[in-house]
Amino acid sequence: MSERAVPLFPLHTVLFPDGPLPLRVFEPRYLDMISACLRKGENFGISLIREGNETGKAASTHEIGTLANIHDWHMRHDGLLGVTVRGGERFRIVREHVQSNQLVVAEVEVLAHEPATEVPQEFLMLADLVRRLIGQISFRYTDFPLRFGDASWLGFRLAELLPIKLSQKQYFLQLTDPVVRLERLCAVLDQLELQV
Repeated sequence: MSERAVPLFPLHTVLFPDGPLPLRVFEPRYLDMISACLRKGENFGISLIREGNETGKAASTHEIGTLANIHDWHMRHDGLLGVTVRGGERFRIVREHVQSNQLVVAEVEVLAHEPATEVPQEFLMLADLVRRLIGQISFRYTDFPLRFGDASWLGFRLAELLPIKLSQKQYFLQLTDPVVRLERLCAVLDQLELQV
């Protein structure tokens, strides 16, 4: 595991590895951060807010987040910057520093990718469900590789797409066993009474 400094974008959302996330950027600190990341070819971190807001004073976040790689950017009709990021590796915040402009820069430990694991037979129906869900919003996944046979990728996509609480999404981000993630997502599906 390697340690490095990354600027943080605290949000009321969870970014999963290999997942897309469209952002609307308007605060000067984040415009500067995105500009610097584009210029240097670097990424930034997204962490779920534990306490605080997305704007104003720096919020406190959960310690596990995801590196965000800038996939695309454009100026929106409302004059704001639109950015689509793709989730990279997960990280653990070791320590953080709040700059005078309230941008949080964190020393993070980058966590290893989960090993590729084939989806066990009993969870193959989840691949069909994720295929259907992505089909409804396919524009978000254009140019993103689809790996329905990979347990880690499948679990992250399901946690990303299901209408569950942010605390549950954070829980599934923090799990480190892709098969256990699929098992627990099945339990959530039973509670949601979604047709698989």
